[in-house]
Amino acid sequence: MTDNWKWEQIASHANLTEGPIWDGSALLYNECAANTTYRWDPKTGESSVWRSNTGAANGMVFDRTGELWVCEGDAHRVTKLNKEDPNADPQVIASAFGGKTLNWPNDLAVTSNGRVYFSDPNYTREPNNLPHESVYMAEHSFGGAWSVTLVTFDTARPNGVLLSRDEKTLYVADSPHASGVKRQLKAYPILENGTLGAPSQLFSFGENRGIDGMTLTTDGLIVATAGSPDSGPGSMIYVFEPSGLVRSTHRTPAESPTNCTFGGGSLGDLYVTFATGFVYKVTGTGLTGHLAYPARRY
Repeated sequence: MTDNWKWEQIASHANLTEGPIWDGSALLYNECAANTTYRWDPKTGESSVWRSNTGAANGMVFDRTGELWVCEGDAHRVTKLNKEDPNADPQVIASAFGGKTLNWPNDLAVTSNGRVYFSDPNYTREPNNLPHESVYMAEHSFGGAWSVTLVTFDTARPNGVLLSRDEKTLYVADSPHASGVKRQLKAYPILENGTLGAPSQLFSFGENRGIDGMTLTTDGLIVATAGSPDSGPGSMIYVFEPSGLVRSTHRTPAESPTNCTFGGGSLGDLYVTFATGFVYKVTGTGLTGHLAYPARRY
């Protein structure tokens, strides 16, 4: 089968890039170690600093109302930003569980009723703050406070999280780096109270590097970044059906892709960040993104 994907490098940085999201007219993404969020403008083809002192921000997501939520790994917290003044102090949604500081919040998903699911792994060389690496749910409670609930009990090192179109399933990339440990794409049913049921394994990778980040298409397909030059077929974009069946794979022009999102007016362009610091725009995928925000323009 001919691969019609066309890759265009749009940015290059000294450190790993992550957390790409489309704001309706431009791409926001993080250079984690530089504590900087950039905004790439397709009209000029240039990236400019959008937010500084980000707490090593990683995953970001818009909810359906356009509110911006961020995992700040080095600050050990999940926050909500003011889009109009991104350098203002954000609202802290979660920073601890059971009286102990979170590990390094990595990625998140927000439901239409305001529940925030986030992964809390430790990919650093520092000891864990919590004795487990799990997925949590933050929920707005009466009186304006946020409560944090542990919702996975089987994850080794959860990374990317993604909601299904009907919000009845939470996809979790469990991607530990330890030798001999499975790297899996799991699907958890979301129960009525927001907690998660027993997972099913959709796909299992070999050693070295499984899925990092994921995004969704209008057909409910899961588009995931995975792989590295260390083993197997190398750095790839995987397109999964909801069942876990691999629809297609696409070799990337740079190594170790970290995350991806759709953008452009019709949400037909795919944007991919990389551990090597690159950011790419991909056209010709034949896919259309399903984003909570912004709405697709026809």
